[in-house]
Amino acid sequence: MTIKKLGGMMRGACMFTLLAPLAPLAPLAPLALSASIASVACAYPSGRLYVRVGPPGPIVETRLVAPGPGYVWVPGVYRWDGREYGWVAGRWEQPPRARARWVPGHWAQDRRGWYFVDGRWR
Repeated sequence: MTIKKLGGMMRGACMFTLLAPLAPLAPLAPLALSASIASVACAYPSGRLYVRVGPPGPIVETRLVAPGPGYVWVPGVYRWDGREYGWVAGRWEQPPRARARWVPGHWAQDRRGWYFVDGRWR
């Protein structure tokens, strides 16, 4: 899914970005928000990108046999593409070091909205 960023207006820490088919409506961007025509994401000093709508429920994935000994399953996650959530499938990975453990990424919510916490090796 490709999204073209055509322009936007700053409102505090939030950037309102119009999607490609809506370029002629750029002067009406503040009004478009109430009609859900624009995509809204807010970045804060913490470096988090907030999304107003929470992710869908998790997808149950079927794990195939590991490609070899020592591989660890990294589960799939939903990613926000600026307009909607898209599923990124899980995969097998080799840990970067002995006894490393994968901590899955997940969506969390606070008063500003939903934000993604990246998965990492620990």
